[in-house]
Amino acid sequence: MEENKRRPLIGVGAIVFDSHGRILLVKRGAPPQMGKWAIPGGHLELGETIFEGVKRELYEETGLEGEPKCIVNVDELIVNGVDGSVKRHYILIDVFFERVWGELRAASDALEAKFFEAEEAQSRNDVSFSTKTFLKKLLNDELYCIETYVNRYAE
Repeated sequence: MEENKRRPLIGVGAIVFDSHGRILLVKRGAPPQMGKWAIPGGHLELGETIFEGVKRELYEETGLEGEPKCIVNVDELIVNGVDGSVKRHYILIDVFFERVWGELRAASDALEAKFFEAEEAQSRNDVSFSTKTFLKKLLNDELYCIETYVNRYAE
């Protein structure tokens, strides 16, 4: 755990909309931001591509499977202690899913899973800070589709 405090962690988020244009959020059942609504996602594992990781996280938290299309957002979240020291540093990569299937359910560390109108979610007090930042960009039409390529080689 001490190693994680000295290096940024990479988090991936699944951006999923229903047929009415509502965005999928989960209520977090574990820290950080426990009890807050957030974009489904979690940590990228070593050797896992961004798309592999976000597909895994989407399934683990919501029971849904899907086809990721592109990266639509990259943000940083730096959490400081009261003394000004860095407690946690995250690089957050959000991926748009073109299509999803399965039965929506809260799973893993999610307490609930539900679709929200973006405006409604943005105005709630129980939505995570990083999710509100994403929603602001969404509502202001500030998101762009970025293709990603995986390069693997042996040494």
